Amino acid sequence: MKQDRFLLGILIFIGLLVVAALALFFIRQDTQVYVADDTPEGVIRNYALALQKQDFQRAYNYLADKDNKPTYDAFRHTFLTNQLDVSSNALQVGSVQYINNGEATVSVTVLYAGGGPFTQSSSSTGTASLVQQGGAWKISYMPYPYWAYDWYQPTPQPVKP
Repeated sequence: MKQDRFLLGILIFIGLLVVAALALFFIRQDTQVYVADDTPEGVIRNYALALQKQDFQRAYNYLADKDNKPTYDAFRHTFLTNQLDVSSNALQVGSVQYINNGEATVSVTVLYAGGGPFTQSSSSTGTASLVQQGGAWKISYMPYPYWAYDWYQPTPQPVKP
């Protein structure tokens, strides 16, 4: 009889843990909010958050207006077809490393989720580049998977003999 009570106590405890985990999951969902985008760090954070929320128009508006900028449809298509997938990644925005003549670099760390319960997550550190355009900070480069390698690259022209 004493063993049955002990087992029942363990099962109740496990049930309470499951209920608490589910409650935290649903309470904490989508609690991220946009911050002021008047600093390079704010722009990087808001860009990553817009991509997580699949607010592609807002994310696209943070891109610098330079030659060979991808079209909105190409930008959106890149994420919708999972050519770039930020759904299982997180971005830690560091500090501004350099601001000079309307250009800034911000240190960022991309955190990659592990593939299963027994795999470790990994991270890579890089920098994001921004330029000031029209009084606002705009992104000119981000590390993968927040940026496609071919954005802002000139379109190759065929060689004429």
